[in-house]
Amino acid sequence: MKEMEIRKTSRVNAAEEVEIVKKAETAGEENVKEAEMSENEKVMQEVKRQMGIILKGAAQVVSEEELRSKIERSVRTGKPLNIKLGLDPSAPDIHLGHAVVLRKIRQMQDLGHHAIIIIGDFTGRIGDPTGKAKGRKALSDREVLENAQTYKEQIFRVLDPEKTEVRFNGEWLELLNLEQVLRLASTITVARMLERDDFQNRYTHNTPIGLHEFFYPLMQAYDSVAIEADLELGGTDQTFNILMGRSLQKEQGMEPQVALFMPILEGLDGVEKMSKSLGNYIGVNEKAQVMFKKAMEIPDKLIIRYFELATDILPEDLNQIKERLTEGCNPMKIKKELAETITLLYHTKEETEAAKQFYEEAFSRKAIPTDIPTVEIQAEGDRLQDILKSLVQQKAAGQIKSVNELRRLISQGGFKINGDRVEDLEQRINTGDVLQIGKKTFLKLKKQ
Repeated sequence: MKEMEIRKTSRVNAAEEVEIVKKAETAGEENVKEAEMSENEKVMQEVKRQMGIILKGAAQVVSEEELRSKIERSVRTGKPLNIKLGLDPSAPDIHLGHAVVLRKIRQMQDLGHHAIIIIGDFTGRIGDPTGKAKGRKALSDREVLENAQTYKEQIFRVLDPEKTEVRFNGEWLELLNLEQVLRLASTITVARMLERDDFQNRYTHNTPIGLHEFFYPLMQAYDSVAIEADLELGGTDQTFNILMGRSLQKEQGMEPQVALFMPILEGLDGVEKMSKSLGNYIGVNEKAQVMFKKAMEIPDKLIIRYFELATDILPEDLNQIKERLTEGCNPMKIKKELAETITLLYHTKEETEAAKQFYEEAFSRKAIPTDIPTVEIQAEGDRLQDILKSLVQQKAAGQIKSVNELRRLISQGGFKINGDRVEDLEQRINTGDVLQIGKKTFLKLKKQ
């Protein structure tokens, strides 16, 4: 009897053990699922965060679904995306308009991605006709290399050198033989090329189009194949060329790159796009004082746009600024924050603070600043009229382009010496005098 009880107990204990094991296995599976779910949630949160930063300020993306997929894969594998930007080295002076795309790339670098900057040394010899009424003159090898070097120096005022690879597309384009070029040419029709507005306009108006010009977008597209680009950025004026990269990658059996288009930034006039030739620009190489002063000239209606496109402000912080403006905050106060933010991107904290102080002294309090540049003038005499020509020739008079224009400014009371308005060209001048030309330009005079 006792033996039977022992056996019964043993059976019960064995059953309990099996049940315990089953429960433990079930609990383990649930814990794994919970851990997996938690990890998946983290991934998707990171994808959402990156999407918000990357799409901030973007004009268009082709396509958003593909971008999300690429980012998710990058987050899960730890492999950064290859971000492509092509630069035609024909205009090496970078301003904030150019920097819109560069800033977006820097934001993606801060997210862990890799930038590949392609200097078009080969395509620069063709000349991109984008937006031009006629073909652009091809650059010489020397011009291309000189401009490219200038670009390389300037882009690192924005980009992270540790996460940036600079390549010249001559590396692969010069290796293509005629057969390979013809095969590439066979992937696109003349009708497709004429979809470009500039080509279409020139064709309609019987303006000559060189056959070689058709090869520019094709060569730029091949750059995307050569570096296996995951994403290419450009302004909205580069839509055709960038989408061509997607098409050619598909033809080559590759996963097509995402195309991200950034808006064209308006200049300080609030109307035309930022351009050095129009004088409505803020250069990335300008001194802190000049940069801060120019930023304060941004029209009130463009404050948000400049925050969005010309700075690295996070989406949630941008929304707060929008709310402050909506609630009636003085735009001037927010514009000073904008000017400081922009200047800090390209200068030290000390330089920015000095520029801010300079502006306050010179323009807010209408006082004469203490730290102003000295200009050496070839004076033909001791009167104001004796130095007008020299001021204009040396471009010391700022945006004033002629002696007659400077004379008109003086007659209108827009010229001061040592803080006193001057309307008489017979006013005597001396070395050490502080000249104020208009509202913006202060100079300390040194006569030779």
